Amino acid sequence: MKIQQAPDRKVIENKLFKQKANALKPKLNKKLHRPVSIVETFRDEYTMHGWASKFVESAKHLKMKNYGKSDSFILDFGTHHVGYFSMNINPVGSPPDAPLHLRLTFGEMPIEVSVPFTEYNGWISSSWLQEETIHVDVLPGIVTLPRRYSFRYVKVEILDTSVKYRVSFEDVYCNTVTSADPDYVVALNHGDTEIEKIDGTAVKTLENCMHDVFEDGPKRDRRLWLGDLRLQALVNYETFQNNNLVKRCLYLFAAVPDDRGRIAANLFVQPALIPDDTYLFDYSLFFTTTLHDYFIESNDWETLNDLWPIAYQQVEIALERLDTFNVVKDDNSWWSFIDWNDDLNKQTSSQAILIYALKKVLNIAKILHEQEKSMYLQRRIEDVTQAALNHLWDETSGFFVSGSNRQLSWASQIWMVIAGVFGQEENRRLMRRLLKEKLPITLNTPYMYHHLVEALLLSGEKKKAMLMIKQYWGGMIRHGADTFWELYNPNDNEYSPYGSHLINSYCHAWSCTPAYFIRKYNL
Repeated sequence: MKIQQAPDRKVIENKLFKQKANALKPKLNKKLHRPVSIVETFRDEYTMHGWASKFVESAKHLKMKNYGKSDSFILDFGTHHVGYFSMNINPVGSPPDAPLHLRLTFGEMPIEVSVPFTEYNGWISSSWLQEETIHVDVLPGIVTLPRRYSFRYVKVEILDTSVKYRVSFEDVYCNTVTSADPDYVVALNHGDTEIEKIDGTAVKTLENCMHDVFEDGPKRDRRLWLGDLRLQALVNYETFQNNNLVKRCLYLFAAVPDDRGRIAANLFVQPALIPDDTYLFDYSLFFTTTLHDYFIESNDWETLNDLWPIAYQQVEIALERLDTFNVVKDDNSWWSFIDWNDDLNKQTSSQAILIYALKKVLNIAKILHEQEKSMYLQRRIEDVTQAALNHLWDETSGFFVSGSNRQLSWASQIWMVIAGVFGQEENRRLMRRLLKEKLPITLNTPYMYHHLVEALLLSGEKKKAMLMIKQYWGGMIRHGADTFWELYNPNDNEYSPYGSHLINSYCHAWSCTPAYFIRKYNL
């Protein structure tokens, strides 16, 4: 997928918004964790990516062992952690007359500590692969790596010592960090153990993505993305209730629009606040919907009044993309994300997201008693909705089509249901046809499966929504997930849009939403 970037853009910084965001920077909660076992990995065609792990012995035995050149072992911390890794290392034998040379490989899944990273051939930077080669000059001593890691497994390889000494590991531990406070999460007590397991895994996923901001993934990209933020905020309201973190993220986005008023798709917050030069049609609109949902949850009038003008501007910019028929123009001058799928035409999904966002913005305008804007927005909703029915609905097939080739995709139907172009009964019939006929352009990510579940719930198909959660997110757990993944295609265990699943993220924010559905809709 080609990433559309903005050349020669100018960022217009809002210092007040930046100050408000900085004042909301959270304190990180820390906790010490130690490995639970020493394991081996082995080839297993029935597991995700063909690698699994097996217990060798308790990690308590580690300090009783010593290791020399070419030795290695794999530690299992029992579940997914995000934090800072430390080792207390002692020399064994003669005084160390040469540095200890180590390679440490961190893995969220067994494959990452099984397949050498030299085999990576993906198109995004290999620098995201979690591996460190270090020299330890002074022994005994405690080595703490300065970089934060996201992992369950750690492979330790002794590349060299000297012929005179070996090493033992007196203690190994990780100081985990998160801005989430588990004390705010109400125990589910559902009665269905599978649902409870899915909910707990979803909550853990969100917890490990909550830091200075809501990150999309603690392994990669470690950034604040608008599409992820919208979903993280919804789960947060039902679990950790850290509404100030949502507020902080909204102000950060609003603090650095470009000279056209566009909000970037994602932000860097270190070493300073920097908007990425990627702008997405759908993500910019999600700023407005996230603000709407935040206000409904928090009743925070100050934030709503502050951010309303720039939220409204995102809709104005999006409306400029309509053609003379009030249909979103589909050409090479834009990028709308929707899903990781190069075969997906995104025109119809984007039309639906525009309708969805317009309705949210209309509600804000009514709350703020913006009568002129309310009337205008109501007309535009009617125009864009009618255009979808006139030009994108295909009566013969009974589905919405997209693009010049009139593509039939799951995403188009799902988003039109969420947008409410039809009433609930027609939406129910559309979703039933979709599940029965199984259109060829399907879904690749938990992000898009979230919207499938949402569409089922909005259509009154509560049982089907619960079944989908059990099949899809439960499928990840059955494949060994401790936290939910960035990518999961039940029909293709090797799927990666990056050219290699070694770089995939196995704790990813947009996959945490079962906890929202289970708790919000009492599934």
